[in-house]
Amino acid sequence: MSIFQPDRFFARVTSIDPERDLLDAGLSCVLLDIDNTVRSRADGEVPRDVRAWLAKARGAGVSFCFLSNNWHADVHRFAGELDLPIVAKACKPLPFGYLRALRKLGAKRPSAVAVGDQLFTDVAGAHLVGIKAYLVVPLAEADLKHTLMLRGLERGLMGSREPEPAPGAAVCE
Repeated sequence: MSIFQPDRFFARVTSIDPERDLLDAGLSCVLLDIDNTVRSRADGEVPRDVRAWLAKARGAGVSFCFLSNNWHADVHRFAGELDLPIVAKACKPLPFGYLRALRKLGAKRPSAVAVGDQLFTDVAGAHLVGIKAYLVVPLAEADLKHTLMLRGLERGLMGSREPEPAPGAAVCE
């Protein structure tokens, strides 16, 4: 498998079932991207269903550490509001941010998964350190200029691969 191919691809972070897709798969530690994964780049808000998903997953025993290339004070404030540890200025896809997040959680690589919206940072970085990577569709089309330029390359690498439907979603054939 290419380092740019996610282990799983979801329509949004809330499509990941904490029991089935994480805990039953032996994944109890999630290194979670912030921008356009749990917080929209368009309005800076965390959708209500994402907050509920985080609470449900934490209640089920999943541990989280935010892992972000963002270094502004607002990501630290944001992590504090959600009472989650953070590794900011992670320099994804370089390994050291991932390794630091694993240490913060006291996690071993086989029990960890990185979840984010970008192939060239979130997915590639996870695979470089030997952990699973779940890709999610970005919450908003708004993004940084350099990220928007990479989205076309991401679409090419993903080909016709479609995200997995949310649990309970109707599947049309």
